[in-house]
Amino acid sequence: MLAIDIQNLVKTYGTKVKALKGINLQIEEGDFFALLGANGAGKTTTIGILTGLVNKTSGTVKVFGHDLDTELNKVKESIGVVPQEFNFGMFEKVIDIVVNQAGFYGIPKEIAVPRANEMLDKLGLAEKKEEKAMTLSGGMKRRLMIARSMIHQPKLLILDEPTAGVDVELRHGMWEYLNQLNAEGTTILLTTHYLEEVEQLCKNAAIIKEGKIIKNDAVKNLLRALDTETYVLEVDDVTVLPKINNFKLNLIDSHTLEVEIKRQQNINLLITELTTSKINVVGIRPKGNRLEELFLNILAK
Repeated sequence: MLAIDIQNLVKTYGTKVKALKGINLQIEEGDFFALLGANGAGKTTTIGILTGLVNKTSGTVKVFGHDLDTELNKVKESIGVVPQEFNFGMFEKVIDIVVNQAGFYGIPKEIAVPRANEMLDKLGLAEKKEEKAMTLSGGMKRRLMIARSMIHQPKLLILDEPTAGVDVELRHGMWEYLNQLNAEGTTILLTTHYLEEVEQLCKNAAIIKEGKIIKNDAVKNLLRALDTETYVLEVDDVTVLPKINNFKLNLIDSHTLEVEIKRQQNINLLITELTTSKINVVGIRPKGNRLEELFLNILAK
């Protein structure tokens, strides 16, 4: 079954701005799918239409066979959404935010409370459940958004920039949880500016540009457009670089390294080697915008 079936979807704002220009997109049930594109490409509009927050101009949208036009409530019940912005009450307790969300779906409290406790525990928030949301770090707030979105056990989870502002350790913890959700059968649609996230999580991806899908393929096929990438590693104090086979390292300063990673290399192996050499990696980021580089390489072909 298709989790998402979008046919000839058009969205025009006012009389001039055509945000979506007849896109077609099919996502299989159980997939972990990335929708990629620059700001303004049409990702947010597509998600807005899927979730019933934006009215489409024309075309058809079905979620697990439910037509958006005639079965909106069924569509909404099938979807959990984690938006970019925090949109819960900052003065509410963490546990209350999740349990109250369950109430919107008619889930009785005797079911919602243990389910919320289990989810908060899996997301590393159990010790914070009685705290007000305003006391959480940015990464914890992001995880709270995931817990809230999943309390009604939707078949489709939509994640809009889920790890923005989340540090490396928390990001990996969230990846592990999302992979577990997907393995248990949840279909996941992801937008992100981190190509690492796409590599680690997604099976398939589509690239949208100016309201049109320009590429739709397996992630491994899309990544063939990238041959070499440069990462910036934030490390504990270091003055002398170790020699690590097959990796080209450059010491920028005592807390910053640059490394070129070829397509066939694994950056996790480098981090392991550095740790063995008593160099602790505390942060990692691409030197440039890898998604933009990927887009440019694909468009150039």
